[in-house]
Amino acid sequence: MTRNEILKEIKKYFDIGELVCDHVVARWGEAAWQFLDTDLLHCLLVVRRDIVQKPIYINSKSAHQRGLRCNRCDLVKSKNTVYLSSHILGKAVDMTVPAIPDAEKVRELIRKNANLLPCNIRLEKDVSWIHMDVLPQSGVNAKIYEFNG
Repeated sequence: MTRNEILKEIKKYFDIGELVCDHVVARWGEAAWQFLDTDLLHCLLVVRRDIVQKPIYINSKSAHQRGLRCNRCDLVKSKNTVYLSSHILGKAVDMTVPAIPDAEKVRELIRKNANLLPCNIRLEKDVSWIHMDVLPQSGVNAKIYEFNG
């Protein structure tokens, strides 16, 4: 799929405010889609539409800074050293699936259907949410690389 095709499809499931922080939405509005990695958007689309097939929450009224984070976000500006993350690079989301409250069950579904993913992903292990990113892991070629945060 091309980026434009991916954007057209993913907008059926998410609006930009669900995927980027409030600061970015306030500054760029709909143009903020440009900051999200194409592979991330494609994987998120596949997970939502083809694997989980249920609503996914990223940013919501009760959960913020779970998609793209900017330098104004509390999680970023509180850092005292150089800080780069897949969230800052537009390559990560933290999500929940209310219809499947056990995050491990969602990770199992993703692992079971890894062949549907358009590229390699990383999943964080042993957390109560699903962190998914498309940041290449040096020396790792596995379709799904699981790591401890």
